[in-house]
Amino acid sequence: MAASATLHSNIADFATRTGLPSRALLPSRQVGRVFRVRCQSEERPQEPPAAVSPPPPQPVQTTPPTPKRKESTSFSDILAFSGPAPERINGRLAMIGFVSAIAVELTRGDDLVAQLANGGLPWFAGTAALLSAASLVPLFKGVSVQSKSSGVMTADAELWNGRFAMLGLVALAFTEYLKGGPLV
Repeated sequence: MAASATLHSNIADFATRTGLPSRALLPSRQVGRVFRVRCQSEERPQEPPAAVSPPPPQPVQTTPPTPKRKESTSFSDILAFSGPAPERINGRLAMIGFVSAIAVELTRGDDLVAQLANGGLPWFAGTAALLSAASLVPLFKGVSVQSKSSGVMTADAELWNGRFAMLGLVALAFTEYLKGGPLV
């Protein structure tokens, strides 16, 4: 109750200083509307007694920097569900797959099923093996993904691009299925 009275007096004081009507600053009684108040007391600096000398300076204690956590190079840790490899490898494969699928559709007019049936399956398997190995080698050497991030080419940007490419491949396949032929 006292907090409410203090709040209303502060609002009324602010309203008189700014010239706004106080009812414009108070919340309306609408259902579901939440009004939050953050209160803070003002502390006044105390004057030190005249006869007391200041306390001696305390020595500054510095904490040693925490050592960087070494990345695990265990096969099971790298390929774990929440490990650094699975989503990145799938995203990299999806980025290449989406761009190449659209490029082949534009040049030859083949849909995804026709691309895979006309010799695309060995290309897919070879690309998947090569990119998986190239993605795993640095991780097995202990290089973290974030250590190679800089500027626009960050690890998070690569994850998001891979996620969108995975969605793009699924959308392309679904659209071609519904349409009954190539997208273009």
